[in-house]
Amino acid sequence: MQYLVVFCTCPDEETALSLAKKLVETKLAACVNLMPSLQSVYQWKNQIETAKEVLMILKTNAQAYKKLETFLQKAHPYECPEIIAVPITQGLPGYLKWIDESLLNTH
Repeated sequence: MQYLVVFCTCPDEETALSLAKKLVETKLAACVNLMPSLQSVYQWKNQIETAKEVLMILKTNAQAYKKLETFLQKAHPYECPEIIAVPITQGLPGYLKWIDESLLNTH
């Protein structure tokens, strides 16, 4: 099984917490960490923008990823949300097993 860490920024803590709870409740993410007070600088529609955001760090696996991505894309308030998945190349076997046991239809 391939495990993933997914990064997704949100406009505020309320949005991030709501999305995180739904992702865990629907078993698309085993765990979501919220990092508040993130300052982002980016280009959007030919303008340099700055924004205070909250970073969600999600733990999931490749089998659940597409549903997770689809859910975030539909539920997220941004027109084009950051949804980036990075493979986990190593991890504590018990923790990786827990990820599988926490997700929908992956065990």
